[in-house]
Amino acid sequence: MRPVRATPAPRPVSFRLRLGFAFALLALAGGGLVVRAVQLQLVQHTFLEQKGLDKFQVMERVAAHRGTISDRNGEPLAVSTPVDSVRVIGKDFDPSTEELQHLARALQLDAREFGQRMRGNEGRPAWYLARSIEPATARLVDSLGIAGLEIQHDYKRYYPAAEVTEHLLGFTNVDDEGQEGVELGWDSALAGEDGAKRVIQSRKGEHVDVESLKPVVPGQGLRLSIDQRLQYLAYRELKQAVADNHARAGSLVMIDVNTGEVLAMVNQPAFNPNDRRQLESDLVRNRAATDLFEPGSSIKPFFVAAGIASGRFNANSVIDTGPGYVKINAKTTFTDEHNLGAVPLSVILAKSSNVGMAKLALALEPRRIWDSLNGLGFGQVSGSGFPGESAGILRPYRHWRDVDIATMSHGYGLSVTTLQLAQAYATLGALGVRRPASLVRVDGPVAGERVLDAGTCTALLHLLESVITADGTGLLARIPGYHVAGKTGTARKNGEEGYELGHYIAVFGGVVPVTQPRFAMVVVIDDPSTGKYHGGDVSAPVFAAVMGGALRLMGVPPDDVPAGSDALRLGTQVAAR
Repeated sequence: MRPVRATPAPRPVSFRLRLGFAFALLALAGGGLVVRAVQLQLVQHTFLEQKGLDKFQVMERVAAHRGTISDRNGEPLAVSTPVDSVRVIGKDFDPSTEELQHLARALQLDAREFGQRMRGNEGRPAWYLARSIEPATARLVDSLGIAGLEIQHDYKRYYPAAEVTEHLLGFTNVDDEGQEGVELGWDSALAGEDGAKRVIQSRKGEHVDVESLKPVVPGQGLRLSIDQRLQYLAYRELKQAVADNHARAGSLVMIDVNTGEVLAMVNQPAFNPNDRRQLESDLVRNRAATDLFEPGSSIKPFFVAAGIASGRFNANSVIDTGPGYVKINAKTTFTDEHNLGAVPLSVILAKSSNVGMAKLALALEPRRIWDSLNGLGFGQVSGSGFPGESAGILRPYRHWRDVDIATMSHGYGLSVTTLQLAQAYATLGALGVRRPASLVRVDGPVAGERVLDAGTCTALLHLLESVITADGTGLLARIPGYHVAGKTGTARKNGEEGYELGHYIAVFGGVVPVTQPRFAMVVVIDDPSTGKYHGGDVSAPVFAAVMGGALRLMGVPPDDVPAGSDALRLGTQVAAR
């Protein structure tokens, strides 16, 4: 007989409900995972991919190489050398105590300085731990493998001639941006444009280039007008003169009269731009272009030029300076050291007669004087483009009284810069053609503005030769073998409480050679204090030393040598080289 199978007992309803609920939960979870997978893989794929890339791909700046500045012959005056900087990325920077010790040693920082830098930048998202360090030091830091450190490649400016050229060149800051001088005035051309690239970065800071995002545009080179040989010569002689005379300061500017190019521009005291600890405002500024002074008797040739140009005077005119003084009004009298009597213009200039100049100036219309002085460049910038150049002070002629005219005729009541005064003497040398002063090399002829008649300038240059004689005030500016035209100037310094007793500005300006002018130069010595203070004693010897050397270096043949002499043959040979 077949056994009878027992029928299973039906499951409770509650169990079926729990089982269905479990399947539903599993199905819902699976569906959610599918939806999320679709969302991540299709909808948010690009966003998430970029987030991932951001973890190890970064955009890095590529520093542009700043253009080289050179002298007119191509000798480098300012160059950029590779340096590195260590940058801290705050969110990734969490070094151990041992790593910090290794880092401080690599950067050659003592514990105190290193601690100050760390505490001073705490909490910042990014900051520089060290700037402009040697690439070898940067490689040592990089080899430590400390997370959160980034090595940036930059450039640092170096000046081979140091203080010899620095007032003209200026300097750059730690970011290689021009701050003064030519570096500032021509910054946009010199700087170029930084580039950018994308790199892959490991946790230890190792980089692999991926792509270039923006190409680097290197800075343009700049060739200046100065001749480094003349610059060194001028710097040496000016420095010695300032030291010998215990002077407060000095400046010198030399210009090529045919082109307006500045061949030398130096100042004292100086500073070394390669040592940033010396950057003090009193040392940094280019006194030759920015500092104003009253020119004293060095302005007299330009009043004589106005007189000759007016037609009321000529090279043979005689002015009666007797009895040795002239009264302008009840309160003002101008005197000469000696009563010269009736003397020609050559003696007026040679003896620097204040009485003779006052009488000449008062015989002219104020508008005539102002036109001549303004045409020569007084009261306006020289056109050099040097940042911060002063225009000087030349008041409108409508406000002039007789005492103002007489005062200006011997160098007071108006102010000039060394560059401005040198440009005016260069205009005499160019026979009346005023050319912009150029700090950049000029090739070929330079057009200028005629401001004086050539005959007037020729006559005046020959009159100024009388100053460089035993009877004149500028004998020490004599250069053997060359005709020299020049003028001394000595002016009392004007302080906060008026003119200061015993404090002077000593000036000499001139043109060489007279028969065929080539160079103009002005030398200014501020506040000599050894007892000698006249321009003929203090500044004229500097003029002779620098100009004499320049004539030889540039091969300018002598024009004051007897025919057939050995000196003439030597000069001709030099010029032919």
